[in-house]
Amino acid sequence: MMLRLFLSLILAVSFFGSFSAKAETELWGDFSGVTLRVKLIGGGQYEGLYNEVIPWWEENTGGKIEIVTQKNHFELDKEIKKDIASGNLDFCVASNHTSFASQYGNIYTDLNNIMPASVLADYTPLILEHSTVDGRLVQMPRHSDVSNLYYQKSLYEDADNKANFKAKYGYDLTPPETWDQVKDQAIFFSNPPDFYGTQYVGKEEAIAGRFYELVIANGGALFDEDYRPIFNSPAGVEALQWFIDLYNAKAVPDGVLNYLWDDTGLGFASGTIAMNLDWAGWAGFFNDPENSKVAGDIGLVRAPMGSGGLRTGWSGSHSFSMTESCPDKEAAASFLWALTSNKAQMIEARGGLSPTRPAIWDAIIAEKKAEGDEFMLMVFETFKMSLAEDAFTPPLIPEWIEFTNVLYPELQAAILGDKSPEDALAIASKKATEIMEDAGYF
Repeated sequence: MMLRLFLSLILAVSFFGSFSAKAETELWGDFSGVTLRVKLIGGGQYEGLYNEVIPWWEENTGGKIEIVTQKNHFELDKEIKKDIASGNLDFCVASNHTSFASQYGNIYTDLNNIMPASVLADYTPLILEHSTVDGRLVQMPRHSDVSNLYYQKSLYEDADNKANFKAKYGYDLTPPETWDQVKDQAIFFSNPPDFYGTQYVGKEEAIAGRFYELVIANGGALFDEDYRPIFNSPAGVEALQWFIDLYNAKAVPDGVLNYLWDDTGLGFASGTIAMNLDWAGWAGFFNDPENSKVAGDIGLVRAPMGSGGLRTGWSGSHSFSMTESCPDKEAAASFLWALTSNKAQMIEARGGLSPTRPAIWDAIIAEKKAEGDEFMLMVFETFKMSLAEDAFTPPLIPEWIEFTNVLYPELQAAILGDKSPEDALAIASKKATEIMEDAGYF
């Protein structure tokens, strides 16, 4: 497809500081009179990008951005499904995710036919592969996610804590290497209702994903090679029991079954949580004394291992997509580029988000070294290693969200004690089997 985009090269040093004199291709165009309607993910770690990139794009193109929706991704997903059902796809650009994308059919444009090859070459190839559905590149990767374990350092440095913990559990109090150690330490640190050892996201795809990665870490799997559910297994029961034990011990807040990502992030920043498995994007917020009571007292280790000797590493990439119904794909392509450009990725990387372009990893690490920012260096080095060695995606299938929607209520029922973990997983497995049968997998 021919676009009325013209390419302009500028020195990126004017935007990036330590990004040296590397040039970047910009897909500017004259889009005066064009208004792009967009639906975006909202929340603390996502919105800073819009505040900088939208005015930047508007100034350079003459176009305008109208934000139709800005809400958490689970609510955005529900809204877009309603749009599909009603046939009302009156927007051009939407937030997406590699875990969500395959369920939307053909509503999004194949960007292989639109974005210049020189732009696509800037991305990590595997991330572009995960952004592809049935051979169609339906999303431009924004940043990649994997979780590691933040903790309050002072708790581990306290002499009384060290002595009392060893007397109770028989091993030294150090940042945990296993999820069993996380459970021990969370129970030890808890003093409800004022202080809790840890927390977890407790509903929707969020807890389903956390359960999934614990099953993997325990040596199990969600599905076999034919997509028959096999999580109703010893590895699955063990994973679910971990959530149950923490809840029963009051080592997590009472409301965790209503928690999503902003809740856990804000919880750790409140200073009332000892350990927090979370995404890189919260790192800058956690260490900002204006926002966080744990600033200056944060340690970070790779996600612990399960009983199977594997680390948890549920991973994916946030992204942006263009609708097929968009009346001005050229302007939308320009805006997609701006949202995921070197400039944009450096904005997000400075807050801790993990880039999808290899050059930005080098640039942000060099910048933090030059600034002497030991905390953010620790963050980037830890998450870079975790993404390289521990990360794995959920099944990239259209039924993923539908599957998680039948799984998470059963997980919640077991955590609340309404069902045994075995019964809850048996019911979830039966419902999941029906989904996969209906989809024609077997």
